[in-house]
Amino acid sequence: MTDLWSYSPASQYTPGVNLTGFKVEATDGHIGKVDEATEEVGSSYIVVDTGPWIFGKHVLLPAGTIMRVDTKDEKIHVNRTKDQIKHAPEYDKDMHRGDSGYRDRIGQYYGQGHS
Repeated sequence: MTDLWSYSPASQYTPGVNLTGFKVEATDGHIGKVDEATEEVGSSYIVVDTGPWIFGKHVLLPAGTIMRVDTKDEKIHVNRTKDQIKHAPEYDKDMHRGDSGYRDRIGQYYGQGHS
């Protein structure tokens, strides 16, 4: 099983590449753009601004949900549907950054029955 909080080698992610502003593509279409990204070992994620599609909601996607990073077209392809992302717990950087309980909820949401 792949670590949910690490970039998969198959994703073609290159450490040090700034993913902010990249478009995010769910398995069934465009879902938003990257507002924030980390590459902390065992704790990597992207924060997606879903824009008008879900009324400006921000969601956190663990790095393990990323199937492919296309640096040429500045797109990130994730292995979740728009609906799965839409129903994910909302991310609020002021409340959730560094909150291990929130991270656990995200891990449970994406790790159980959503893969």
